[in-house]
Amino acid sequence: MANKTALIVSAHSADFVWRCGGAIALHASLGYDVTVVCLSYGERGESAKLWKHADMTLEKVKTERRKEAENAAKALDVHDIEFFDLGDYPLEMTRESKDRLVGVMRKVQPSFMMTHSKYDPYNTDHMYVSQWTLECRAIAQAWGHNPGEKILGAPQVYLFEPHQTEQMDWKPDTFLDITPVWDKKWAAIQCMEGQEHLWHYYENVAQNRANHFARNSGGQSGGRAAKYAEGFQSIYPRTVDEL
Repeated sequence: MANKTALIVSAHSADFVWRCGGAIALHASLGYDVTVVCLSYGERGESAKLWKHADMTLEKVKTERRKEAENAAKALDVHDIEFFDLGDYPLEMTRESKDRLVGVMRKVQPSFMMTHSKYDPYNTDHMYVSQWTLECRAIAQAWGHNPGEKILGAPQVYLFEPHQTEQMDWKPDTFLDITPVWDKKWAAIQCMEGQEHLWHYYENVAQNRANHFARNSGGQSGGRAAKYAEGFQSIYPRTVDEL
Protein backbone atom coordinates (compact mmCIF):
# COMPACT_ATOMS: atom_id res chain seq x y z
CA MET A 1 0.00 0.00 0.00
CA ALA A 2 1.35 3.38 -1.00
CA ASN A 3 2.27 5.88 1.69
CA LYS A 4 0.13 8.94 2.34
CA THR A 5 1.54 12.08 0.80
CA ALA A 6 1.79 15.82 1.43
CA LEU A 7 2.87 18.74 -0.74
CA ILE A 8 4.56 21.96 0.37
CA VAL A 9 4.64 24.92 -2.03
CA SER A 10 7.41 27.28 -0.93
CA ALA A 11 8.07 30.63 -2.59
CA HIS A 12 11.76 30.66 -1.71
CA SER A 13 14.23 27.97 -0.78
CA ALA A 14 14.12 28.58 2.99
CA ASP A 15 10.40 29.18 3.55
CA PHE A 16 9.51 25.52 4.00
CA VAL A 17 12.14 25.22 6.72
CA TRP A 18 11.08 28.14 8.94
CA ARG A 19 7.35 27.78 8.51
CA CYS A 20 6.53 24.08 8.34
CA GLY A 21 9.74 22.13 8.87
CA GLY A 22 8.25 20.52 11.94
CA ALA A 23 5.12 19.43 10.10
CA ILE A 24 7.29 17.92 7.37
CA ALA A 25 9.49 15.95 9.76
CA LEU A 26 6.57 14.83 11.92
CA HIS A 27 4.54 13.53 9.00
CA ALA A 28 7.60 11.87 7.50
CA SER A 29 7.99 10.03 10.80
CA LEU A 30 4.35 8.92 10.46
CA GLY A 31 5.06 7.40 7.05
CA TYR A 32 4.07 10.27 4.76
CA ASP A 33 6.03 10.97 1.59
CA VAL A 34 6.40 14.75 1.72
CA THR A 35 7.23 16.61 -1.49
CA VAL A 36 8.53 20.18 -1.41
CA VAL A 37 8.37 22.56 -4.37
CA CYS A 38 10.62 25.63 -4.17
CA LEU A 39 9.46 28.07 -6.82
CA SER A 40 12.63 30.15 -6.45
CA TYR A 41 15.88 30.14 -4.53
CA GLY A 42 15.27 33.53 -2.95
CA GLU A 43 18.49 34.56 -4.59
CA ARG A 44 17.74 38.27 -4.98
CA GLY A 45 15.67 39.19 -1.97
CA GLU A 46 16.47 36.66 0.74
CA SER A 47 20.22 36.16 0.52
CA ALA A 48 21.69 39.38 1.89
CA LYS A 49 24.44 37.62 3.85
CA LEU A 50 25.69 35.90 0.70
CA TRP A 51 25.63 39.10 -1.34
CA LYS A 52 27.97 40.76 1.15
CA HIS A 53 30.80 38.48 0.02
CA ALA A 54 33.19 39.88 -2.58
CA ASP A 55 32.80 38.72 -6.19
CA MET A 56 29.37 37.21 -5.51
CA THR A 57 27.22 36.46 -8.57
CA LEU A 58 23.60 35.50 -9.06
CA GLU A 59 24.52 31.97 -10.10
CA LYS A 60 26.79 31.52 -7.08
CA VAL A 61 23.99 32.61 -4.76
CA LYS A 62 21.51 30.26 -6.43
CA THR A 63 23.95 27.37 -6.17
CA GLU A 64 24.53 28.03 -2.47
CA ARG A 65 20.82 28.43 -1.73
CA ARG A 66 20.00 25.19 -3.50
CA LYS A 67 22.66 23.37 -1.49
CA GLU A 68 21.23 24.79 1.75
CA ALA A 69 17.69 23.73 0.81
CA GLU A 70 18.79 20.23 -0.17
CA ASN A 71 20.64 19.80 3.11
CA ALA A 72 17.62 21.05 5.05
CA ALA A 73 15.31 18.73 3.13
CA LYS A 74 17.56 15.81 4.02
CA ALA A 75 17.48 16.81 7.70
CA LEU A 76 13.67 16.86 7.60
CA ASP A 77 13.38 13.52 5.76
CA VAL A 78 11.74 15.13 2.74
CA HIS A 79 10.77 12.50 0.16
CA ASP A 80 11.37 14.74 -2.87
CA ILE A 81 12.27 18.38 -3.47
CA GLU A 82 11.80 20.19 -6.78
CA PHE A 83 13.25 23.57 -7.76
CA PHE A 84 11.34 25.54 -10.39
CA ASP A 85 13.97 28.35 -10.51
CA LEU A 86 11.44 31.04 -11.45
CA GLY A 87 13.39 33.91 -9.92
CA ASP A 88 12.31 36.16 -7.06
CA TYR A 89 11.69 39.81 -6.28
CA PRO A 90 9.57 39.55 -8.32
CA LEU A 91 8.53 35.91 -8.44
CA GLU A 92 6.30 35.32 -11.45
CA MET A 93 4.49 32.23 -12.73
CA THR A 94 3.78 31.75 -16.41
CA ARG A 95 1.03 29.49 -17.71
CA GLU A 96 3.72 26.89 -18.33
CA SER A 97 4.98 27.00 -14.74
CA LYS A 98 1.41 26.79 -13.43
CA ASP A 99 0.82 23.72 -15.58
CA ARG A 100 4.01 22.27 -14.13
CA LEU A 101 2.76 22.82 -10.57
CA VAL A 102 -0.59 21.28 -11.49
CA GLY A 103 1.34 18.27 -12.78
CA VAL A 104 3.16 17.94 -9.46
CA MET A 105 -0.13 18.09 -7.57
CA ARG A 106 -1.62 15.36 -9.71
CA LYS A 107 1.49 13.20 -9.44
CA VAL A 108 1.78 13.55 -5.66
CA GLN A 109 -1.98 13.33 -4.91
CA PRO A 110 -1.40 14.92 -1.49
CA SER A 111 -3.54 14.30 1.56
CA PHE A 112 -2.89 17.95 2.41
CA MET A 113 -0.93 20.89 1.07
CA MET A 114 0.82 23.83 2.73
CA THR A 115 1.75 27.25 1.43
CA HIS A 116 1.92 30.94 2.33
CA SER A 117 -0.52 33.39 3.90
CA LYS A 118 -3.05 35.10 1.64
CA TYR A 119 -1.66 38.57 2.31
CA ASP A 120 1.90 39.79 2.84
CA PRO A 121 2.69 43.48 2.22
CA TYR A 122 6.32 42.93 3.17
CA ASN A 123 6.96 40.16 0.66
CA THR A 124 4.50 40.04 -2.22
CA ASP A 125 6.18 36.90 -3.58
CA HIS A 126 4.58 35.05 -0.67
CA MET A 127 1.00 36.14 -1.21
CA TYR A 128 1.15 35.57 -4.95
CA VAL A 129 2.33 32.00 -4.31
CA SER A 130 -0.63 31.50 -1.98
CA GLN A 131 -3.02 32.62 -4.72
CA TRP A 132 -1.29 30.52 -7.38
CA THR A 133 -1.37 27.42 -5.19
CA LEU A 134 -5.13 27.69 -4.77
CA GLU A 135 -5.51 28.39 -8.50
CA CYS A 136 -3.44 25.35 -9.44
CA ARG A 137 -5.35 23.19 -6.96
CA ALA A 138 -8.57 24.10 -8.76
CA ILE A 139 -7.04 23.40 -12.18
CA ALA A 140 -5.70 20.05 -10.94
CA GLN A 141 -9.30 19.08 -10.09
CA ALA A 142 -10.58 19.90 -13.59
CA TRP A 143 -11.38 16.87 -15.74
CA GLY A 144 -10.78 18.88 -18.90
CA HIS A 145 -7.19 19.80 -18.01
CA ASN A 146 -4.98 17.19 -19.71
CA PRO A 147 -7.81 14.64 -20.03
CA GLY A 148 -6.80 11.13 -19.07
CA GLU A 149 -4.66 12.14 -16.10
CA LYS A 150 -5.85 11.30 -12.61
CA ILE A 151 -7.43 14.46 -11.22
CA LEU A 152 -6.68 15.86 -7.79
CA GLY A 153 -9.18 15.23 -5.01
CA ALA A 154 -9.88 17.92 -2.42
CA PRO A 155 -6.86 18.13 -0.10
CA GLN A 156 -6.94 20.64 2.72
CA VAL A 157 -4.62 23.61 2.25
CA TYR A 158 -2.90 24.97 5.33
CA LEU A 159 -1.35 28.43 5.28
CA PHE A 160 1.81 28.50 7.34
CA GLU A 161 2.83 31.32 9.62
CA PRO A 162 4.14 34.53 8.01
CA HIS A 163 6.85 36.65 9.59
CA GLN A 164 4.63 39.39 11.03
CA THR A 165 1.27 37.76 11.61
CA GLU A 166 -0.59 40.85 12.82
CA GLN A 167 0.08 42.65 9.54
CA MET A 168 -0.94 39.78 7.31
CA ASP A 169 -4.51 38.83 8.22
CA TRP A 170 -3.31 35.36 9.24
CA LYS A 171 -5.29 33.67 11.99
CA PRO A 172 -4.19 30.18 13.05
CA ASP A 173 -6.89 27.59 13.67
CA THR A 174 -4.59 24.56 13.86
CA PHE A 175 -1.64 23.97 16.18
CA LEU A 176 0.71 21.03 15.65
CA ASP A 177 2.99 19.71 18.40
CA ILE A 178 6.42 19.28 16.80
CA THR A 179 8.33 18.58 20.02
CA PRO A 180 9.24 15.00 18.97
CA VAL A 181 10.95 16.25 15.81
CA TRP A 182 12.29 19.61 16.97
CA ASP A 183 15.86 18.36 16.71
CA LYS A 184 15.30 17.73 13.00
CA LYS A 185 13.76 21.15 12.42
CA TRP A 186 16.59 22.84 14.34
CA ALA A 187 19.15 20.97 12.25
CA ALA A 188 17.34 22.08 9.08
CA ILE A 189 17.19 25.68 10.30
CA GLN A 190 20.95 25.68 10.78
CA CYS A 191 21.39 24.56 7.17
CA MET A 192 20.05 27.97 6.07
CA GLU A 193 23.36 29.75 6.58
CA GLY A 194 22.40 32.65 4.31
CA GLN A 195 19.73 33.75 6.81
CA GLU A 196 21.35 33.03 10.15
CA HIS A 197 19.62 36.08 11.66
CA LEU A 198 16.32 34.15 11.56
CA TRP A 199 17.42 31.00 13.38
CA HIS A 200 16.49 32.01 16.92
CA TYR A 201 13.52 34.06 15.77
CA TYR A 202 11.83 30.90 14.51
CA GLU A 203 12.93 28.98 17.59
CA ASN A 204 11.03 31.57 19.63
CA VAL A 205 8.00 31.29 17.34
CA ALA A 206 7.91 27.52 17.90
CA GLN A 207 8.11 27.98 21.67
CA ASN A 208 5.30 30.53 21.64
CA ARG A 209 3.08 28.29 19.53
CA ALA A 210 3.74 25.44 21.96
CA ASN A 211 2.16 27.58 24.66
CA HIS A 212 -0.88 28.11 22.44
CA PHE A 213 -1.04 24.38 21.73
CA ALA A 214 -1.09 23.60 25.45
CA ARG A 215 -3.73 26.20 26.26
CA ASN A 216 -6.05 24.89 23.56
CA SER A 217 -5.44 21.15 23.73
CA GLY A 218 -7.56 20.38 26.75
CA GLY A 219 -9.08 23.52 28.19
CA GLN A 220 -7.49 26.81 29.10
CA SER A 221 -5.29 25.37 31.85
CA GLY A 222 -5.35 21.59 31.52
CA GLY A 223 -3.86 21.05 28.10
CA ARG A 224 -1.11 18.67 27.13
CA ALA A 225 2.29 20.27 27.41
CA ALA A 226 4.43 20.91 24.34
CA LYS A 227 7.84 22.51 23.99
CA TYR A 228 7.64 23.37 20.30
CA ALA A 229 4.69 23.73 17.92
CA GLU A 230 3.67 25.24 14.58
CA GLY A 231 0.49 27.12 13.75
CA PHE A 232 -1.51 26.95 10.52
CA GLN A 233 -4.62 28.50 9.02
CA SER A 234 -6.87 26.12 7.12
CA ILE A 235 -8.64 27.25 3.94
CA TYR A 236 -11.37 24.70 3.36
CA PRO A 237 -14.05 23.28 5.67
CA ARG A 238 -13.44 19.99 7.42
CA THR A 239 -15.84 17.14 6.71
CA VAL A 240 -16.44 14.91 9.73
CA ASP A 241 -18.79 12.21 10.96
CA GLU A 242 -18.67 13.35 14.56
CA LEU A 243 -17.22 16.23 16.55
